[in-house]
Amino acid sequence: QVQLVESGGGLVQAGGSLGLSCAASGSIFSINAMGWYRQAPGKQRERVADITSGGKTYYADSVKGRFTISRDNAKNTVYLQMNSLKPEDTAVYYCYVDSAAPRSWGQGTQVTVSS
Repeated sequence: QVQLVESGGGLVQAGGSLGLSCAASGSIFSINAMGWYRQAPGKQRERVADITSGGKTYYADSVKGRFTISRDNAKNTVYLQMNSLKPEDTAVYYCYVDSAAPRSWGQGTQVTVSS
């Protein structure tokens, strides 16, 4: 079983920056993709960004050019640097890890962007 611990959410003004991190531990075998989803109140969970073990990245159109995903394989940790934040980025952000086990999810961390 894989456990994920997220950190780094909070409250920021529009135009500001926040960084999220998600550390995986437990029965980790061959982590493949790692990434982030988010869910705003009343909306479906949205794919935000992910990164493969080889470093290939995906970004949702809504965050391209503002968010950067990275990972430290030695630490089994994925990061999301969020710049130029907008009120519409307000959501609970969830990290995930794909490995030999079924997809694991973090507990979620709140990001609130005030206008």
